Amino acid sequence: MKIDLTDTTASKINNALVQGRRAIGTPAIGMVLTLVIVTDEEHAYDALKAANEASREHPSRKLVVIKRVSRSPRDRAQARLDAEVRVGTSAGTGETVVLRLYGEVIDHAQSVVLPLLLPDAPVVVWWPVNSPLHPAKDPLGVLAQRRVTDTYAAEDPVSELAARAANYAPGDTDLAWTRITPWRSMLAAALDQQAVEVTGAEVEGEGYNPSGELLAMWLADRLGVQARRTVSEGPGLTAVRLETKDGVIILDRPDGSLAKLTMKGQPDRAVALKRRETAELLAEELRRLDPDDIYESALKYGVERLGEAAAVRPAAGAQPESPEAQAAPETSEAKPASEDKPAPKKSASKKAASK
Repeated sequence: MKIDLTDTTASKINNALVQGRRAIGTPAIGMVLTLVIVTDEEHAYDALKAANEASREHPSRKLVVIKRVSRSPRDRAQARLDAEVRVGTSAGTGETVVLRLYGEVIDHAQSVVLPLLLPDAPVVVWWPVNSPLHPAKDPLGVLAQRRVTDTYAAEDPVSELAARAANYAPGDTDLAWTRITPWRSMLAAALDQQAVEVTGAEVEGEGYNPSGELLAMWLADRLGVQARRTVSEGPGLTAVRLETKDGVIILDRPDGSLAKLTMKGQPDRAVALKRRETAELLAEELRRLDPDDIYESALKYGVERLGEAAAVRPAAGAQPESPEAQAAPETSEAKPASEDKPAPKKSASKKAASK
C-alpha cells in the first residue's frame, strides 16, 4: 500500500503511517530500529531495494531523505516537503517513508526526520553516496548510534580513507570494511591452524577498491608487520599473501567467487569467498550497534603508511650498503612502521580478531 502526500508535514506523515497499518490489518509496529537513508534521486531506487532486503533480518522503519535541488532562485526560496508512505509488501519488513525536500527545508532535514523516528529504538544513518566529511557532526548523523558510509563510492577512495581516519568518531563504519569480513575470518582461521610468526604481508586487488587498503592496514596493525598493496585487474580483492619463516600462506581468489587456500604441509583447499551484494553488507552492519574498535584501529593505522612501507622496500637485486647492514637481524622490510608499535607475536590468533 502506498500513500502519496504533497506539500505535507511530519504530523500528516505519522497519521498516514497509522492509517496504512490499520488498512492492512497490522496495527502493531514490531520494528527494531530506524534506518535513515540519505541519497539522491539517481541512487534512491538501488539503496531502498537493498534496505528492503536487509529488513527481512532487521524489521525497521526506513526513512529515505532525498534533497531535490531547485533550478531557479524563486523555487529555492520556497520550502516544500513531499512524501510517499509505503506499508505492507511494498515496504519490505516494516515501513518506508520517502521524503523529498525542496527549497530551504533542505538545510533542515533533521527537523523533518526527528518526529518520524521510532521511539526508544536505535537509529542508523546510511549514506550510499556523497557522504559528509564528518558524519558524526552531520545534522542527521548526530541523531544516530551508527553511521554507515561507503568509501568505494568516492571519487578518490584512498584520500577518502585518510579523511575518514582524521574525522573518525565511535559509531562510524564503512561498507568497504564490511566487504573484507570473510577475508579477515578466513585469514584468522588459517593463522589459528599454524602458530607461526608472520614477517610480511601483501594484499592484491583492484586499484580503486579501498577494501584492499583496509585489509592491508588491518594486517599491518594486528600483526605488527609491513603490508604491501599491489594492483590487479580484479574483480575486487584477488589475493592475500602472508610471509612466514615456514613458507608463504596464500589466499587466492581470481574469479570473485571461489578462493584457494595454500599452506605449507597441508593440501590446497577450496573455500567459498563470494563477493556480496549491498543488502548483505547492510544487514551485517545492522547486527551490531556498538562502536567497531577493530575498524577504528585499522583505519587509524593510516593508509599513507602503506605507501611508506612500499617506498622503503629494497628494489629487486639491490645489495646492502655495508656488511654491517647485511648482518643486521632486522631489515627495514621486517620492522614495524613506527617505534611504538608492539613486536609481532608468535601466535597470530589473538591478534587476528574479526567482527
